[in-house]
Amino acid sequence: MNHDGFELGLDDINNAGVYRVANEDIAPLSAAMRDAALRVNTIDLQGCNDKRTLLARVAAQLDFPRSFGGNWDALLDCLRDLSWMKANGYALFFSDADELQGNAEKDFNTFLDVLEDASKTWLEHDVPFWAFVALEDAGNEHPEG
Repeated sequence: MNHDGFELGLDDINNAGVYRVANEDIAPLSAAMRDAALRVNTIDLQGCNDKRTLLARVAAQLDFPRSFGGNWDALLDCLRDLSWMKANGYALFFSDADELQGNAEKDFNTFLDVLEDASKTWLEHDVPFWAFVALEDAGNEHPEG
């Protein structure tokens, strides 16, 4: 996929949100997000097959504060804050999410809900927050699609 063909409309903050993509889309999308002056972070979810592992991986790779509580509410709180990663906007890429989706579908869906809630909160502050979840069978669509 060519990121020029990915009709996200990076110039419109209202397009920010949670999207499913393929792993091979991460590099071109990351470049587009960097070009849009957003902070880009890639969180490798390979081997994550449960909530505990997912939360630990996200906390470690986004350098969450030591006070991180290790639950969904704490994840949402941290994603709504990100004060230790000051930026004009955020683009988080979650690569290799297939194991999590396959082994813990309820946790996977809750994770998507948390990302969507965080994106909506940032939108209220006029800050773009994009989350891209990479799956083998993903198209460029919102997770509900």
